[in-house]
This record gives sequence, structure tokens and C-alpha cells, in this order.
Amino acid sequence: MKRPPDPASAVPGVPKGAETAPRALFDIDAVVIGASAGGVDALAILFDSLPAGFKPSILVVVHIPPDRPSRLAELYRPRCQLPVREALDKEPVAPGTIYFAPPDYHLLVEKDRTLSLSSDPPVAFSRPSIDVLFESAAHAYRDRLLGIVLSGANSDGAQGLATIRRAGGVGWVQDPDDAAADTMPRAAIEAADPELVLGVRDMAERLPQLRSGRAVAI
Repeated sequence: MKRPPDPASAVPGVPKGAETAPRALFDIDAVVIGASAGGVDALAILFDSLPAGFKPSILVVVHIPPDRPSRLAELYRPRCQLPVREALDKEPVAPGTIYFAPPDYHLLVEKDRTLSLSSDPPVAFSRPSIDVLFESAAHAYRDRLLGIVLSGANSDGAQGLATIRRAGGVGWVQDPDDAAADTMPRAAIEAADPELVLGVRDMAERLPQLRSGRAVAI
């Protein structure tokens, strides 16, 4: 299902009309992904599709319990052709690398494209928060950012994806009918009016095209 974007308010640093102009996704520097209930399997499908030459950085927030170590990087590393790691504070964001937010810390991207970890209060009842990652990445990457909201049972990520859209970035949302938990995708669709609402396997077909400069119709 394709949803044309509504006109967005002007954002400093984004050329007039960029928010609504047709886009080809070869100019994306980073992909930010938010997932919660049911999102682990969706992420596996996306990561399985990515080739070794995939260039954009990938930053991921998954809602995980705060009181035990995360095994996400360990879980996905054997099945990925890209480096997979848990994010470290002050680490420069490397291309072609998958970063996971650690438990009980917000993950942010600074304007110089380094990572930052924060123990500020939960947002949308979550730490790490998808909104926090998306909003900080929108300021760092502007119109060179793709935000993806996957399955989940709350509204985290909806406002963050709206911020990405206002900054000139691109938004994809998992089709609620394809998601194990549809609350998060529905909230993101309502708040952000994403360019594409897709089943996760359709996303997996499109995402690898970002590595080679091939246009992806939206």
C-alpha cells in the first residue's frame, strides 16, 4: 500500500519543496529502525536481505527489559553479512554497520554523527525509546535518513517518524495486517503519513537497493 505524503511544515536547512518532492532512495546515509513486540522476527527478515556492500548505517531500538543484558547483537550477528554491535557512547557512526541500543539507555545520534547514550527518563514508557533515536537522527541526517517502524504494542516511534518526515527524510511502516502487534504501525501511519506501508518481506526486497544507487519508487 502506497501513501502519498502530505505537505509538511518548512524545516530549516531543507530546500523548499523537498518534503513533498518525489524521492529516490539512493541518497540515504542512515536507516533507523524501531521495533517492539513481534519485531524480532521482522528484523531477522530485513537483515537477511542485506548484502555485504550495503552502505548506509543502521541504528536500531528494540524494546527490551532493562534489568538484563541484551543478546540482540549476538542473535543477529551470525545471520548478517554486515558488522553487528551494541552501540557505545561517543562512537562514530560507521557506514554499513548495524547498531543496537543497549538495555536501559536511550540511543541518540549527535549532529557530528557520533553516538550518544543517555539515562534520561523513559519516553513513551520506554528506555531505550524509538522516538528519541528517530528525533536525534532526523537532526543529524535531515533528508538523508530512512525511518522504519515495525511491529509493536505501543505508540513509540510515531512522533519520531513524524520528525523524520518534517526534516525531509523518508518513512516506511510495516503494514499493520502484516505485523504481530499492530498498535505501533497504526500510530506511526496516523502521525507521520509515511511514504510506504509495506509487508516486511516487501521491505526486505526494497532495502538492499540502497547500496547501489538504484532508485526505489515511492
